[in-house]
Amino acid sequence: MQIKALGHAVLRVRNLERSLAFYRDVLGMREVARYRGKMVFFSLGANHHDLGLMEIGTQAVDADPGAVGLYHLAFKVGDSLDELRAVKAELEASGVEILGMSDHRVSQSLYIVDPDGIELELYVDADPALWRADPAAVAHIGPLSLA
Repeated sequence: MQIKALGHAVLRVRNLERSLAFYRDVLGMREVARYRGKMVFFSLGANHHDLGLMEIGTQAVDADPGAVGLYHLAFKVGDSLDELRAVKAELEASGVEILGMSDHRVSQSLYIVDPDGIELELYVDADPALWRADPAAVAHIGPLSLA
């Protein structure tokens, strides 16, 4: 067997409408379908759906940060630092806190959380020649300034 691509992810959320507003209105994802009032699906354009949200209710407990499971999802938001700066400005204008910014050599990233505390990485890629020449370059985290 050989996996060809990561197809989609589905996140459990407390309140579907609150999360829908964040992913659609703040992050700009396109809603493509709903299922039984408890799920919503988004497409980024190339696939029928890339992300799903499934409501599990307000009683849901936070995930234990020391437990096995999802650490974060990463979404490509452009191809240049200028695009990343624009995303940062849009997030700040929407009242979204930037938790951190990192230079990974192969990419540059902003980190935020969604309404349920799920960490998201919003990134732009650097020149692919960097990781093609040295695949280990992906294992780098340094400070990033977008001033």
